[in-house]
Amino acid sequence: MGSLARAYGKPLATLIALITIVWIFALILVPLGAMVQQSLWWRDAKGSVSLTIDRLYNDIAVLELDQGNATDPAKKAAIEAQLAAKQAEVTELEAQEKNPPKTYGFANFTRMSSLHFYIFVRTIIYALMVTLLALVVCYPVAYVVALASGPRKAIILMVCLIVPYAINELLRVYAWLMILDYRGVINGILGWLGIVDLDNRGWIPFLENPSAVFLAMIYTYVLFMVFPMVNTLETLDRNQIEAARDLGASTVRIHRRVIIPHAKPGIAVGCIMTFMLSAGSYSVPSIMTRGQGGDWFSQLVYRQFYESNNWNMGSAYAVSLLVVCTIFILIMMRLFGVGLRDIAK
Repeated sequence: MGSLARAYGKPLATLIALITIVWIFALILVPLGAMVQQSLWWRDAKGSVSLTIDRLYNDIAVLELDQGNATDPAKKAAIEAQLAAKQAEVTELEAQEKNPPKTYGFANFTRMSSLHFYIFVRTIIYALMVTLLALVVCYPVAYVVALASGPRKAIILMVCLIVPYAINELLRVYAWLMILDYRGVINGILGWLGIVDLDNRGWIPFLENPSAVFLAMIYTYVLFMVFPMVNTLETLDRNQIEAARDLGASTVRIHRRVIIPHAKPGIAVGCIMTFMLSAGSYSVPSIMTRGQGGDWFSQLVYRQFYESNNWNMGSAYAVSLLVVCTIFILIMMRLFGVGLRDIAK
C-alpha cells in the first residue's frame, strides 16, 4: 500500500486497493465459498416418511367414517381429538417431505458413480494431453515471434497470430466442426480424390476421436500458451544465444540450457492457463463431439446443475475439478521452480 501511495498518491492508491478487495471478494471468495458450502450438505429425504403419510391418511379416512356414524357425544369428541392429532402429524411429516433437513458431510464427494469417476479421470488426462500438445506447437511460434529480427517483423507476426481471435470463440469451434465433419472439408477433399466413399458413408469419423477436440482446443486456447512465453522470451538477452553458438553449442543444447530455463515462468503460466481452460471447457467438447466422442467432465457438471437440478452434487463435482486444477498449479510451480512473483512477471 505504501508503494502504491508513493507511485499514484493516496486517493488513487486507496481506490485501487478498494477495487482489488471488491474484485477478490465479489468474484472469487464469495462464489467459491457458496459453491463449497453447497457441496457439503444434502437433504436426506427418506421414503419411509411418504409411507407413514399414506398410512396416516388411511387412518384419517377411517376415523372420518367413524365420526359420521357416531351418535354418542363423548365418543364423537374422542374421534375428533384423534383426527386433530393425525392431521397435525400429517402436516408435520408433509413439511419434512417437502423440505427435508440438511445433512452436512462429504457424502456428495463419495457418491460419484464409477462411470462419472472414469469420465473425470479421462478429462484430466485429456486436458494434460491438450496442454502438452499446445506447448509443443506454441513454443516454436513464441520463439519466432519473441526473437524475430526487427520490430516490424515481430509486429506482423503478432498481428497474424491475433487476427483470427477477433472472431467469436464459438464461430472458431464451428469452423473446425465444418472442417472435420463427416461431409466436411477434409472428407470432401478425400472423397473428391477417391480415397473415401461419401455416398456409402465411408467417410473418416474425425468427430468420434478425441483428437478432434484436442485440435479445436489447441486452436482455441493457443494465445493463452503463446503470450506468456512471448512475454518471457522477449526479456532474454540475445547475446547469451550468440555466446552459446560461439562456444559450439548445438541448437538443441541452446534451447535446453539457455532459452527454456529463461522461459520457465512463461511456460508454467501457459501450461496452467491451457490446462485449466481445457479441463473446464464445455463448449468445445460439446460442439466437436456432438455426443459421439464421449462426455467431458464439464458436461457432467452442467447436467447436474441444469438437468438433474442437483446443485449439491454439481457443486461437489465443480469443487473436485477445482481441487485438481489447484494441485496442477502447485505441481507446475514446483516442476519449473517458479513462485507467484515469477509468474506475475
